[in-house]
Amino acid sequence: MDLKNAKALVTGGSSGIGYATAQLLRDRGAAVAICGRKADALDQSASELGALGIIADVSREDDVKRMVARVISDLGGFNVLINNAGFGHWAPLVDTTADDFRRVWETNVLGAMLVARESARHFVAQNTGNIVNIASTAGLRGSAGGSTYVSTKFALSGLTECWRAELRKHNIRVMQVNPSEVQTNFFTTSGRSERPANPTKLYADDIASVIIGMLELDDRGFVTEASVWGTNPRD
Repeated sequence: MDLKNAKALVTGGSSGIGYATAQLLRDRGAAVAICGRKADALDQSASELGALGIIADVSREDDVKRMVARVISDLGGFNVLINNAGFGHWAPLVDTTADDFRRVWETNVLGAMLVARESARHFVAQNTGNIVNIASTAGLRGSAGGSTYVSTKFALSGLTECWRAELRKHNIRVMQVNPSEVQTNFFTTSGRSERPANPTKLYADDIASVIIGMLELDDRGFVTEASVWGTNPRD
């Protein structure tokens, strides 16, 4: 697609991969809306990007309905969803609480479904659209301590396949990107210790470039899934 014609919603767009993707979309001429839960961070990011900022918690159905309706109203419709909002939690199985498990699932899985559902209703009506789900290489293989986060990304992969099977006949491309470790605030927001910058590991801009490349492929084709790994990451 020609991104000058794109009208995009990026969930979790205040920082990290979401912010980098919104920025690159804006650089390509797209109209962009971003959402987030923290008003101060959202307002600052929206101002820097020249994007529409919408306060919303994707795990809340009423928030999602309001957000998508506003995107359609303020942007005059839309045709790209970057389904990026999410966070992590790590603990051994024996220490995993129901509250922690439920909290991550409500954002990473339920939230992704709600935003995709409301977006798909609009995309089906206009017979075109793009959904890019941001999953993780953690959804390709399990790891110790990953019961909560890993399971959400395996679930998102299953949802991606279901939506793709349903929506292709409506000219809607459903794609998935699986980043490996990306140097953002993801680790600190999930309760893990901050790590120093490492030039051998991935940056948010790397993932944004992959997303943009997938979107820019002519609409007659699409890349179903892309996994992005550091070439030779060193601690």
